[in-house]
Amino acid sequence: MFPDDKVDFIWFTDEKVFTVSSPRNPQNDRLYVPADIKKKQVAAERLLRTRTTFSRSVTVSVGVSKLGFTDLIFVDPGVKVNGSYYRDVLLSQKLLLVMHKVSGEFFIFQQDSAPAHRARDTVRFLEQTTPAFISQDLWPPNSPDLNPCS
Repeated sequence: MFPDDKVDFIWFTDEKVFTVSSPRNPQNDRLYVPADIKKKQVAAERLLRTRTTFSRSVTVSVGVSKLGFTDLIFVDPGVKVNGSYYRDVLLSQKLLLVMHKVSGEFFIFQQDSAPAHRARDTVRFLEQTTPAFISQDLWPPNSPDLNPCS
C-alpha cells in the first residue's frame, strides 16, 4: 500500500494492562484460636487479610515506528482508556507531539480496532490532525504480532 520510502514513517500505538500483583488465595491463610471463639471476637489486627479484591495493575501506552518510539505513558490508576481519554489525553497531549518531533511534518498513523481507537470522534480527530491516516477498514485485528506493548 505504501512505497518503501514511506514505511519508516508508519506509527502504531497501543495500550497494555500489566498486572503488578495478583490476589492471594485466602484459603491458605489461617488463624489459630480456641474452638469456642468466633471470628468477630478476634481483634482485627490479628486477622490475616492478605487478599485484595482486585489485582493491582498498571496501564501503559506507547507509539512505535521504524524511526523510534515514544516514552511509555502511564495511565493514571482507575482511569478507563475510552475514546475521549485516548483522543484528548494520550494522543493530543503526548503521542502525536512525539510523532511530529521524530518524523517531522509527514508520518502515517496506524492503529488497531480497540474500542477507544475506533470511536467516531477519535477517527475524525485523527483524519483531521495527522498527515496520513490508515482507514479503519485496513486496521489489523487484535494481533499479538502487531502489539508493541506485549
